[in-house]
Amino acid sequence: MTGSNRGPNDPLRRERILDAALDVIAEHGAIKVTYRRIAAAAGVPLGSLTYYFDDMQHLLTEAFTRLAESVSSRYGALLTAARTPEEAQEAVVEIICGKVWGTDRNLLLSYELYAFATRHPELRTVMRSWMQASRDSLARHFDPLTARALDALVEGFSIHNSVDARPTDRAGVAAVVRAVVDRRTAPTAAGPGLRE
Repeated sequence: MTGSNRGPNDPLRRERILDAALDVIAEHGAIKVTYRRIAAAAGVPLGSLTYYFDDMQHLLTEAFTRLAESVSSRYGALLTAARTPEEAQEAVVEIICGKVWGTDRNLLLSYELYAFATRHPELRTVMRSWMQASRDSLARHFDPLTARALDALVEGFSIHNSVDARPTDRAGVAAVVRAVVDRRTAPTAAGPGLRE
């Protein structure tokens, strides 16, 4: 151990700092995050942040990684528990309609991650890792192209439903998931569901 003032009675200080960083990002946006705000939210001395993290970029990367791993873990657990194709489809519906991925806070933090990563390319690794973990979970039950489509559907529906005045209900989401999974019954250019 390097010279530290954290003491043996606070073994979870680093995790508290990361959780506080996510709280500050959710409240103020990644662009307005400061060491002082994070330290105050975590209830730790300001020096603790520089002890654990080289700079703000390092801290934000670790915080967003913590978010991605937490959401991916819950996402993956639902798909791991599925034993049949029908249960796997229901798990996807639950991910979209439940609170596994789509809590207001997680959605807000994911928007922040996307925006921040466009200006800080090193954060794209976190996003790619998150997408890969999601696709790997889906690939337990679906072919690679379907897993990719469902992954995009999860994020798209979650984002749209968070702002839509008339969000798609669970039955509608389930119908779309079924259509993606069973592409043989999806509408064709000459079939129903498409405008002339």
